[in-house]
Amino acid sequence: MKNFFLFFTVIFLIVATTYTKNSTKKLENKIFITEENISVLKDKYELVLLDYNYLTSPKKLLYYQSQYFEKELTNIDVNSIKELIMKKEEIIIQNFNQLIIE
Repeated sequence: MKNFFLFFTVIFLIVATTYTKNSTKKLENKIFITEENISVLKDKYELVLLDYNYLTSPKKLLYYQSQYFEKELTNIDVNSIKELIMKKEEIIIQNFNQLIIE
């Protein structure tokens, strides 16, 4: 009887260890994949933030205008901007203001 109890205890411990190892391995894989996704997103975020801060500052925009587009840029009224939408055989012209509201 003692051997029988010892045998089932050892078998139970082997099965429990195997189950625990497999569960741990699956969790480690999920954690690794999540960390990799986070690192990729952090890299993208840093690049977008750099792009936003560097290119969209007013000083930079004015510098680029004077450097590259000396007399090519002009002011335009936002209300004069229109969009052409082609649906099958008809063409729809929409004002820019309508696009913002929708």
